[in-house]
Amino acid sequence: MPNSRPFSVLTIAGSDSGGGAGIQADLKTFAAHRVHGLSAIAALTAQHTRGVTAVEVPQPTFLREQIDACFDDFRIQAVKIGMLANADMIHAVVKALDQHCPPFIVVDPVMVATSGAQLLANSAIEVLRKRMLPMATVVTPNLPEAEFLLGRPIADLDAMRQACDDLLDLGAGAVLLKGGHLDTGPEVVDLFAARRESGGRMHREIHHPRLDINAHGTGCTLASALAAQLALGLPLDEACHAASAYVHRALKTGTRPGRSDILVLDHFGAADRA
Repeated sequence: MPNSRPFSVLTIAGSDSGGGAGIQADLKTFAAHRVHGLSAIAALTAQHTRGVTAVEVPQPTFLREQIDACFDDFRIQAVKIGMLANADMIHAVVKALDQHCPPFIVVDPVMVATSGAQLLANSAIEVLRKRMLPMATVVTPNLPEAEFLLGRPIADLDAMRQACDDLLDLGAGAVLLKGGHLDTGPEVVDLFAARRESGGRMHREIHHPRLDINAHGTGCTLASALAAQLALGLPLDEACHAASAYVHRALKTGTRPGRSDILVLDHFGAADRA
């Protein structure tokens, strides 16, 4: 008898008590895509739209127990990985996913704060580079994160293309490099890169209008939307385009529920307008 349970998508990331990013944004994104969302919390934050006031990191053994519990009961088709606080947490996730082997793994390498501050120690970045990138179906860095991973600046579209190739050389199955930090005029240009089955590399640009918005949770949402689209069966390049379009729609009708000017994405409005 065929397995009648629907597929689920698991997010392994930090919790945002303000509801705009992290686990909370991931679960909203999964729900908007009509897939069942699961979570394994890798960090707890006291956070709102004006910043983070405290962080509590659970023991790696407890993170592993959360992951194992999800795989024990659900048909997990895709995993989205967000903020992992240190090398021990990265090792715990890598070992768990090595055992459970989900079909799709989307890695959002959260390493740099909006302020530009480095969030991970260099030792943890090295573990992420060597252990986690090779298991990623697709990695979704923004430009500062890609610069940390590669150890050099990325100043233009040609440098973005080379960065994608170098991230593929580090073992990632594919790359969706977000170009919002690059001055490309009225449009934002993201780059998707992957290996061709026949050999060589493919590069595709994803264009969308630049919005004059200071937003929160876009990276988390993009990676989660991509994981959901992969779980729903969309091919990888089409899933990247669909995820980017979803984030753009969610930005256009986002709201500012806090006291700052930070915008929080409108997940369900984005789903309604798909």
